[in-house]
Formats: sequence, C-alpha cells, structure tokens
Amino acid sequence: MTRDFSGIYTPLATPFNAAGEIDERGLAANVDRYIASPLSGIVVLGSNGEAPQLEDEEADRAIAVVRARVPRTRPLLAGTGRESTRATIEACKRAAKLEVDAVMVRTPSFYKNLMTTDTFVRHYTEVADASPVPVILYNVTMYTGVNLLPDAVEQLSEHPNIVGIKDSGNDMVHLGEYIARAKPGFIVLVGAAPSLFTATAIGAHGAVLALAGLVPELCVELVEHVKAGRIAEARQLQRRLMPLARSIGPVWAVPGLKAALDLLGMAGGTPRPPLRPVAPPAIETLRRQLNELGVLETSSAAR
Repeated sequence: MTRDFSGIYTPLATPFNAAGEIDERGLAANVDRYIASPLSGIVVLGSNGEAPQLEDEEADRAIAVVRARVPRTRPLLAGTGRESTRATIEACKRAAKLEVDAVMVRTPSFYKNLMTTDTFVRHYTEVADASPVPVILYNVTMYTGVNLLPDAVEQLSEHPNIVGIKDSGNDMVHLGEYIARAKPGFIVLVGAAPSLFTATAIGAHGAVLALAGLVPELCVELVEHVKAGRIAEARQLQRRLMPLARSIGPVWAVPGLKAALDLLGMAGGTPRPPLRPVAPPAIETLRRQLNELGVLETSSAAR
C-alpha cells in the first residue's frame, strides 16, 4: 500500500559552520525540535535548504544526518532535482539508498524555452520509472521561471510511482486544476504560506512551508480550523501569520528564514554565498513578528 504523504511539512534550512561546511549537529538539533512538534514530516534539500548550493556529497550527508533523527512513523522527503534527467535519476537512487520515503523533484529549467509539457512528461516519466522510491513533482516557478501545467500533472498522476506534487505558487485556479484533474489519491501540497488557508479550503492535501519551521503549531492549527469548518478562526489566523510569511518568503527568503531560526534559538546561521545575511533592521522586524505570534517566549523557555 502506498504511504500517505498528505499533511504539513517543513523544508529544513541547511545550517553552515564558521568554515562554511554543513553544521551537522545544528541540523540534527533542528530536526529534533521539529519531531517534537505536530508536523507530519520533514523535507531535506528543498529550496529553503539551499539545495542548489550543495555538492552531491554534501547533499547525501545532509540526508544521512536527517534520516538518523526522523522516526519511521514520519515521512522524510528529499529534494533530488537536477538539470539533466540522468543526474536526477542518480540523485534519486542515492537518496533511496539513504532510506528516504519519497523524493521531491523540481522542474529542470536552464533551457526554459524548451521546457514544454511534453518535455516535462518525458523527464518525469523516466525519473519515476527509475526511482526506487515514490516521486513527488516540485513546481517552484518563482525560482525556476518555468511552470508545470495541469496538462502535464494530469498525465503524470497516472504513473504508479508519481504520488503527488508540491506547488509553490499562489495561483489557486492552477492549484484547483491539479486537484480536479489528477487521479484519485494523488497528493497536492501547497508551498506558499500566504495561500495556506485558501489552498486547504479548495482541497489541497497539505503543505510544505518554511513558515512551519518557525511556527509549526500555528500552521497545523490553521489547517485544522479549515477542515473543521471554523472558517472565521482560520481566516483570522491566516491574517496573523501573513507578516512573517511574507518576510521569510518574497521579502527576505532564505536569509530571512535563517535569521528567524537564530532568533528562536535554533541553528540558522548565514546562508551560503552568493546569498548574504539580512541586515540588522530586518532582524528587528523578524523579532517583532515572532514576538507578536508569541513564539519567542516559548522558545526561550524551551532553552
């Protein structure tokens, strides 16, 4: 029986030490914090994990560190997208040997004008045919500049080893088409926190959110409100979460997320160049937003 990959996940940040290498102890400690939360599972090597900045050996080491901390009762997804089909397949096979539960494969994007629906269908079909573990499509147009259209998703959902998609856009018509046109049982995960309320209301099966790495309880609570029909409560909570969601999303992205993790007493640190840390005024804004959500005091007490 295929594992259920619905629910709320967070994409792990990848902390680096003073020498610029992966901070394995910090990464493990972050995972321990998340496992103590109500999150459904963990994603390693997503966009917020600076996956494009890591060498293959580093990526494999990060998976191994996380796998050792994540219990088998929680799904562990690993980002394995590469520009070539061949390299993507090899990354999937290495991740499978490290015993991840599924791989999350972003769209190749360098040759943008050639990335047609037919090209994507061929690419993902070959990857899914060869991957020893289930494949989750990953559409992140804000970074790749290409878009995995509903026509492609409808076709790919029929593949027995393609079990879902994470879409990081805010187009609810687009998301709704994924949900309506994919085969039954195909999981649709939203990847943009500002859309969590709306996406859940139209039938998304869960989310992979950087915001859930800072306020996991509140993200899970919002989804529970929607599913229980407590729409006013869900809408109010979405409004409360929006300032922080924007800060670690379109405003400051990965550097903002890492600064917020530091404020919570977790391992964030500096991003890998060419990304740069946020400036002090941004840190103060993040501090205020976290404080308004009541999580700074909680994190301090936990330490």
